[in-house]
Amino acid sequence: MSNLAEQFGAIDIYLFDQLLRGRIRPDMRVFDAGCGNGRNLVYLLREGYDVCGIDADPRAIAEVRRLAAALAPHLPADSFRVERIEATSFPDGFADAVISSAVLHFACDDDQFHAMLRGTWRVLKPGGLFFCRLASEIGMEGRFQRIAGRRFRLLDGSDRYLVDEAMLLRLTDELGGQLLDPLKTSVVQGQRSMTTWVVRKSAGGATS
Repeated sequence: MSNLAEQFGAIDIYLFDQLLRGRIRPDMRVFDAGCGNGRNLVYLLREGYDVCGIDADPRAIAEVRRLAAALAPHLPADSFRVERIEATSFPDGFADAVISSAVLHFACDDDQFHAMLRGTWRVLKPGGLFFCRLASEIGMEGRFQRIAGRRFRLLDGSDRYLVDEAMLLRLTDELGGQLLDPLKTSVVQGQRSMTTWVVRKSAGGATS
C-alpha cells in the first residue's frame, strides 16, 4: 500500500480511471487548472509527463514546484504559476488534457463560474480531454439551503456553487464538446454530491 501511495499520491480515483483507460498518455501535455499542492500530479511527474498548472495560492505553487523538482527536475519552475484560472497566462490550445478537480465549485456567482470555465477550456486543444470534478445538486435536489443564485450551503456547513445535470449538458453543447462518459455522481454520506464531467473538445469547439 505504501508503494502505491508513493507512486500515485492522493490522486482522484476518477482521474485514475482515465489513466487506466488510456485517455491520458505520456505523449500528452497535461494542464492542472487549480493544482493545489499537486495531489493529482505525483504519478504524472514521476512518469515523465509534460505537466503544468496554476493555483491562486502562492504556498500551494511553492509546494508543487518542490514536488516537481524532486520527481521531474527537467520541468522548468515556470511550468507552475501563481495565477487565477480566469486570467491564466498559458496560451490558447496549449494542453492535450486539462484537469479541473474540486475547483469550479468555489466560484462566488454565475459570472465567476463561467469565467473560470472559459479560462480552463481555452487552454485545451481541439480534440483534447477535459476532466472535471465539481460539487452538484445531482442526487440531493432540494436538500441544500440556497444563498443566492447557484450558491448553496451544504449540509456539512460549507458553501459551494452547485451545478445540475441540465446545466452540465447545456454547457457541453455550448462549449462545442462531446461527453466521453455519462455524468457520474457520488453522494457523500448525505452531506454533498460530487459529479465527474469528462468532455472531448471538438475541432470546432469554443476557444473561450
